[in-house]
Amino acid sequence: MIALLGQDPLAFALALSALLFSLALHEWGHAYAAFLFGDDTARRLGRLSLNPLRHLDPLGTLLLILAGFGWARPVPVNPPAFRRYRLGLFVVSVAGIAINLALAVLLALAVRGLYALDPLGVVQTFRGEVRTPTGVLALGLFFASSLNLVLAVFNLLPIPPLDGSKILQSLLPLSWQPFLWSLERYAWLSFLLILTVLRGPIQEVLALARRAFFGFFLG
Repeated sequence: MIALLGQDPLAFALALSALLFSLALHEWGHAYAAFLFGDDTARRLGRLSLNPLRHLDPLGTLLLILAGFGWARPVPVNPPAFRRYRLGLFVVSVAGIAINLALAVLLALAVRGLYALDPLGVVQTFRGEVRTPTGVLALGLFFASSLNLVLAVFNLLPIPPLDGSKILQSLLPLSWQPFLWSLERYAWLSFLLILTVLRGPIQEVLALARRAFFGFFLG
């Protein structure tokens, strides 16, 4: 995304604004789903909010801009308070991912619509040849769609404390739950691995997801 700043600052500002709102929606989705299942921890701590400032993680946001993947500040939840533990854990964990995936689809369809309105302007803006209003808007929305796709796919990875690990956890035997929750204390090690050993493979997975996604929606 940082390359977009040099290509078109206005499109970068649009994409960055969409990114901050998308991060807030992701965490709001977790908080709201938890509230529906009987856990009001996030609401009491002020996290049932669409204010991006309540959800941003400085390092995670910076990585999204510089490296193409990252995270927001996790919403605190108390799974034992869920009315139905397994279902609650699954729905709460998948809520943010579903929101980001839906946003990625809607934004990609918006780019497709803008291309239909002004195909030459969009193509020339993407190539950096000229800047048209339609093209700049399409460029910003394209990056916003890509970032939402990245958030969805990245959070699906079964690495604690990412959402994918809790989705998997919701399907495993109840007797395993105390051990699985104890892994949360080693979140720092997971992030260290993500930034070093796993960085290359994760970027390859994200690149494959982007090619498949935009190949389907944009051709």
